Amino acid sequence: MLPTLSASLSLTVLAVFVSVVGSAKPKDPVAPGKPKQGSSPVGHASWTLGLQLYKALRKEPSPTNTIFSPLLLTGSLRALSGGAGGSTAGQLQELLKPTAEKENLREALTDALKSIREANGTSFSLLSSSALFSKHPPGLDQNFLKAAQAQYGLDHVPLGSGDRQASRETIHRWAKAGMRGVETEQLKEELSDQSGALILANALHFKGLWDRAFDEENQDPRTFLGNKYTKVPMMHRAGVYLHYEDVENMVQVLELGLWGGKASVLLLLPFHVENLSRLDGLLSPALVTKWLGRMSEMSVAVSLPRVNVTSALSLQKQLAALGLKDAWDQKTADFSGVSGGQGRGKLHLGGVFHWASLELSSATGRPDGQDDDEHVENSKLFYADHPFIILVKDNSTGALLLMGALDQTNGPALHDEL
Repeated sequence: MLPTLSASLSLTVLAVFVSVVGSAKPKDPVAPGKPKQGSSPVGHASWTLGLQLYKALRKEPSPTNTIFSPLLLTGSLRALSGGAGGSTAGQLQELLKPTAEKENLREALTDALKSIREANGTSFSLLSSSALFSKHPPGLDQNFLKAAQAQYGLDHVPLGSGDRQASRETIHRWAKAGMRGVETEQLKEELSDQSGALILANALHFKGLWDRAFDEENQDPRTFLGNKYTKVPMMHRAGVYLHYEDVENMVQVLELGLWGGKASVLLLLPFHVENLSRLDGLLSPALVTKWLGRMSEMSVAVSLPRVNVTSALSLQKQLAALGLKDAWDQKTADFSGVSGGQGRGKLHLGGVFHWASLELSSATGRPDGQDDDEHVENSKLFYADHPFIILVKDNSTGALLLMGALDQTNGPALHDEL
């Protein structure tokens, strides 16, 4: 598996190769969105795949700063499933099956992607891209490609007839350009050089714009007690937030609103300094639903590290473990709808790669940078100086845009602990 990268952050799209979902000056605020009445807070298909894949990734030895976009990945896999048949289609459908009953997957995903585009520049600054790279295939169906691009933003990028190294370099250039030139990890995973290999890739850079800004001047260097102890700038702010304290499972849950109300950042922080293996093991749709349902407004003094979290992931191993088995084998994969009806024996998945980055900064989306007055007293302390889980959710559709973990921050190591 391609190792996860800790450290600096930024990410998204190669202009020549991929469709960008905008950058972003703050727009005027919009009314906060609300998920559909009666829907489960984690019923969206992006939560189904997100929670399963997160847990699978965290079972790898010494996971570090895992971050990915369940929504982008789910959309890309759904686009691919539209051209699949037989057991390949069945496995993709089972993998992407939403927990909410009677949810139309295509409608749920296209609505969520539209909502994210509308919130971009208001609640957050987002650059994202998705691409289907093809290795000298026998020809891809143009109707499939047009539908995949129109509905899910999945672009087609031919790799040509070069060798594995040339293909690897092409995809790496795409990722590097998506990260605005920041150096990225070279692909170490072997790529299929067989005719008909399809490679699915996503790239994302996300920066939240807080509803209530952290004080730029009220930042100081503190020790982050992660896999390695490092110095990091800590941001501080006291305000009224949605918060829940699960004493039984020893975790605090905090929701930080983003400007305009269309998206929120959820943070899951263990009571004590520890690595995240215990909390990772607890995660389930039922438990997250319980946490979200029990949150209430209260005064909270929040301290967060100002960091960039970046990861590069190869997902074949994890997706296969979750049930997507036939898609990788040239003999059993059925992407007949992608190839225009040629059936099994040609097109197959040669890799699924995912680059994602998330920036925690003090920036607000408010044009004047000024906060409304809040009545704050007897504040609960939320001091995130040790590993925690990060989620970003779309409030209009309930979709899970980002999920990941901060295990350690950049900087000189003081000494190893966790």
